[in-house]
Amino acid sequence: MAEISAGLVKELRELTGLGMMECKKALAECEGDLKKAEELLRIKSGAKASKAASRIAAEGVIGAWLAADAKVGALVEVNSETDFVAKNDQFQDFVRKTTEVALAQGTDDVEAIKGAAYPDGGTVGEKLTNNVATIGENQQVRRAKSVAVAQGVIVPYMHNAVAPNLGKIGVLVALESEAGADVLEPLGKQLAMHIAAAFPQALDADSLDPEVIERERKVAAEKAKESGKPADVQAKMVDGAVKKFAKENALLSQLSVFDNKTPIADFVAQAGKAAGTAIVLKDYVRFQLGEGIEKEASDFAAEVAAAVAG
Repeated sequence: MAEISAGLVKELRELTGLGMMECKKALAECEGDLKKAEELLRIKSGAKASKAASRIAAEGVIGAWLAADAKVGALVEVNSETDFVAKNDQFQDFVRKTTEVALAQGTDDVEAIKGAAYPDGGTVGEKLTNNVATIGENQQVRRAKSVAVAQGVIVPYMHNAVAPNLGKIGVLVALESEAGADVLEPLGKQLAMHIAAAFPQALDADSLDPEVIERERKVAAEKAKESGKPADVQAKMVDGAVKKFAKENALLSQLSVFDNKTPIADFVAQAGKAAGTAIVLKDYVRFQLGEGIEKEASDFAAEVAAAVAG
């Protein structure tokens, strides 16, 4: 068997981006032939990426990016299997650049973003596949959303930031106004902090998901039925419950988290009055890492036993 030097292992690692032990094993299998070992690892890393793609990715980070004039902004969620990988410089760089691509493309279509050119060459999707292979666990570009204003600013906010423009909860606030950035940016940050904390489901009551409203109506109807009150009273109880739900979950009617008494619509109107010009909260985006993803329950003791046995 050919002797495998540390220098040869290092060279193969630089060529493939894979781990030292994987590179050493490949070189041993290929009797020190660097080219053959590289080809072997390319094949194996492809299989590795395919296997990793079936695992749940619920960690990761949210990325935010603004246009130079701050009139357009984008949020992108990129998931990984572990928080350890989410802290990886390679992963974080990918999230930043993918968010920049999403902004430039002006689309919320993840497949279109993955098919777009990546700043370092190739496409976003190809870079993602390479990252899965080199880092060794599943990663997914899960969703993207852009907002824009004709006049005014987009204000970003990262809650639990892990690095510049990256965090666990990302918010963009779109403020339409003739007011200057010195007025809009502090207001936007306050609104974004409220959004991060209060988790509104829509901008206003009319924008709430009809299916969600119908579900709340059914729940309220069951509760009203249990009260044993007359049908007309039950109907009023149901309508009241639905209106309360809509008020508490639509951003403009939510009470500000700062004083718990001022509706957000009034909060914005007061800021406009103080600035001497109208300010409109046109839109917002809130992404919370992993929301809606079912995480697999892990049995740490079983994992340790399996590792020892393996």
